[in-house]
Amino acid sequence: MYVAVKGGERAIDNAHAFLAEERRGDPAVAELSTAQIREQLRLSVNRVMAEGSLYDPDLAALAIKQARGDLIEAVFLLRAYRTTLPRFGASRPVETARMACTRRISATFKDAPGGQILGPTFDYTHRLLDFKLAAEGALPPAAPTAPVPTSDLPHITGFLNRDGLIQSETAYDDIPPDLTREPMELPASRALRLQALTRGDEGFILSLAYSTQRGYGRTHAFVGELRIGTVAVEMDIPELGFAVEIGEVELTECETVNQFAGSKTEPPQFTRGYGLTFGQTERKAIAMSLVDRALRWKELGEDDSGAPAQDEEFVLMHADNVQATGFLEHIKLPHYVDFQSELELIRKLRAEALTAIGAARQEAAE
Repeated sequence: MYVAVKGGERAIDNAHAFLAEERRGDPAVAELSTAQIREQLRLSVNRVMAEGSLYDPDLAALAIKQARGDLIEAVFLLRAYRTTLPRFGASRPVETARMACTRRISATFKDAPGGQILGPTFDYTHRLLDFKLAAEGALPPAAPTAPVPTSDLPHITGFLNRDGLIQSETAYDDIPPDLTREPMELPASRALRLQALTRGDEGFILSLAYSTQRGYGRTHAFVGELRIGTVAVEMDIPELGFAVEIGEVELTECETVNQFAGSKTEPPQFTRGYGLTFGQTERKAIAMSLVDRALRWKELGEDDSGAPAQDEEFVLMHADNVQATGFLEHIKLPHYVDFQSELELIRKLRAEALTAIGAARQEAAE
């Protein structure tokens, strides 16, 4: 029987007050500012912006602070705020070949034109705890040379295309659907799949990408190029008749080079996987490019191996951590009526089963 909960509003208000107290922590410890989060927890800020589909480091830092460091909750907060913003228009596609790169590496071309730029990375660290960081106020030693972003670097995979060794990408003339304003429709175009992947949960996309490397998807990828830097965002102004630069965003772009044995319609060649995300989020961009390539099996004429990363519906309908969190966490909310009906059903079925078991035992005894 359903019993109405009394005093719920007061309990919820108290829970909110308790949450605010826990968020603040020990008052004797200095409060963490949003500027500190933005500048010193930048990778967390970048992930929240990428999965929240909103490029604003200050708002992402605020969301992280409000969420007590729960990045999925912060993504939820940022997306909810995004829905309240007016839309003034659409920008032109960004020119990543003109990116001012702070990091640009290739695992396939040692002497890449323009050179390899290591940039800020954990790749060459020893993964040992640095207890010097526990000393508050300590400043790191200055870099020997000031990093100067390098602009107008050609895409490395383009050099493979000179010899016809890599599949050419076809131009996408139609306006791609907007996943933030329209529901997902299957089968999805590659443009829609890439949108879903770039705002999908990093852990989920990473696991799928790892599965392709372990053989569940028959793809063997090399990082043709990984680049991180800032690009100009331009917007057409009807009153002016030309485009103007309205700002810059930091992006991570990854192109993978994948083996392809050919099909009935395509000769043996390399194929691409692609990833593009806000901020320095290279693990996400690489994982995204691997999953993108796995999902292209049908258009390339490959056989379906049945791998999870090649199942478009499985990947796209489960990648969004906000949807997943909402569906998962709703089961902790009151379900008294539903459970009561289940309870009555189980009692009825149990009584009937026990009666049948008793009758069968009595018949066997006779």
